[in-house]
Amino acid sequence: MREIDDRQAERHKAKMAKRKAVQDAEVGEKTVEKGLLIVNTGPGKGKTTAAFGLALRMLGHGRRVGVVQFIKGAWHSGEKDAFAAFGDRVSWHTMGEGFTWETQDLQRDIAAAERAWAKAEELMADPSIGLVVLDELNIALRYDYLDLESVVAALKARRDDLHVAVTGRNAKPALVEAADLVTEMGQVKHHFAAGVKAQKGVEF
Repeated sequence: MREIDDRQAERHKAKMAKRKAVQDAEVGEKTVEKGLLIVNTGPGKGKTTAAFGLALRMLGHGRRVGVVQFIKGAWHSGEKDAFAAFGDRVSWHTMGEGFTWETQDLQRDIAAAERAWAKAEELMADPSIGLVVLDELNIALRYDYLDLESVVAALKARRDDLHVAVTGRNAKPALVEAADLVTEMGQVKHHFAAGVKAQKGVEF
């Protein structure tokens, strides 16, 4: 371990004390408590994974979680199996039928999205649920499977203590504007480009 002399240690201590005072003051100014609308978007990997991390955190605090998957449906996922261990504390609904290039049926895609949105509204109205994850809702909105204005209005009108996490690429500007927290996940490098297939425990 690198040796630290007394002067370095004291300078560091003084610097960190000042930083703590600034941090404590900033945290102390934040007094609003509310349900958040969280959007994970961008071309990078990990949008859904991050939302499920929030779900795990919510469960750790004793709250129930609702999940609606809008597009995914063809692949069985490890997350679904893992969350099944929480029993009725997680209300999980995989309602997608795959991406539009798989179904090749616009009317069927729209109908599936509408069913999923109806389930999402049902979960958002359940006072026992603290977080609702709307997985790939951004994709359904991107392809106009749902009415953007109506969806954003409903999300804005959610009850005060409900957190909602929306995932998927190409989040619509209206949704970004309505959100409290937006994370744009960038892609620097992806193994898929090197010919590596989707793998259990990583992609699904």
